[in-house]
Amino acid sequence: MISFTSAQLDAWMAAFLFPLARIFALMATAPVYNNAGIPVRTRLAVGLAITLALLPILPPMPAIPSGSWLSFAVLAREILIGIMMGFTLRLAFVTIDIAGELIGLQMGLSFAVAYDPQNAGQTPVLTEFIGLLTTLIFLALGGHLMILQALVESFRLLPVSPVFGESGGLAVLLRWSSVIFATGLLLSLPLITALLIANIALGVLSRVAPTLNLFAVGFPVTLAVGFAVLMFSLPYLSAALSSIFDQGFNAMEQVLLTSSGKAR
Repeated sequence: MISFTSAQLDAWMAAFLFPLARIFALMATAPVYNNAGIPVRTRLAVGLAITLALLPILPPMPAIPSGSWLSFAVLAREILIGIMMGFTLRLAFVTIDIAGELIGLQMGLSFAVAYDPQNAGQTPVLTEFIGLLTTLIFLALGGHLMILQALVESFRLLPVSPVFGESGGLAVLLRWSSVIFATGLLLSLPLITALLIANIALGVLSRVAPTLNLFAVGFPVTLAVGFAVLMFSLPYLSAALSSIFDQGFNAMEQVLLTSSGKAR
């Protein structure tokens, strides 16, 4: 008859449940993996598969009794690390959402909204379009695989342990979040500049021809200029998004290094 001791069960649970908590927390917050269009069962299966694949290469797990307060503290630590990693990269996508909001507002398309299952609310259609392009470019660049690489690196820098580590990672995360609006503004600046010039030209035209119905002419002109500039800007979008993704992964690396006390 096969029997197991409580120490063996504790070791097996620690070797599987603690990494699983970090992986599930990362998948709940990281772009692409947290997409609401992916069924929950599929995401659970992917998380279990990733955990089983990583178990042979993970550092040795600490001997922590299951059901103890210390195990709950370690579980909370693993969830916090996964959330910090996913949220750091999610801020890069928020930057692009801000750019889409600004572009739609300047073009007069802020009233054209559609239901976004990802954010569980109404989102301007232009923001939704740019968000879909961003996701496709992220997948084309192998961003979903780079997330898994960062996950493996996180277990090397921050192995499963009852020690929470340094709090400098949160400060790095806050500093990175402070630049999302500026980056979104820079990303949308070419189109905003073109629309500003178009609006100034329409203002001068309304002074020259007071009888001209500016509301009937201005809206189609603004839309035409906006779509034209957007069409000419799309070929250069991938390079700009690649730079933003690089910044996001660099910020994630700094969060891990600072939390582990190995910041450069």
